[in-house]
Amino acid sequence: MWTKRSDPVLHIELRRWADLLVIAPLDANTLGKIASGICDNLLTCVVRAWDTSRPLLFCPAMNTAMWQHPITAQQVGTLRSFGYVEIPCIAKKLVCGDE
Repeated sequence: MWTKRSDPVLHIELRRWADLLVIAPLDANTLGKIASGICDNLLTCVVRAWDTSRPLLFCPAMNTAMWQHPITAQQVGTLRSFGYVEIPCIAKKLVCGDE
């Protein structure tokens, strides 16, 4: 918690501290927030402040129907356009029975 101007701000301190950011798993909600520039929690604030000269890896993980929705490809493309690196999804049996 900061109380005056010179106090550290957590998401900025984390940005400065880390050499690499890995988001695993990256759910559809957080994917949408990052792609849209929304920063309403610690993770999305760190990502928004991230130094794009440092690597950011993201690992999408969501239900098959969500993955196949057209907006998902657009959002993943947006993250790639920022220079972020996608670790691709794998196919497996989900809890709901989908693959």
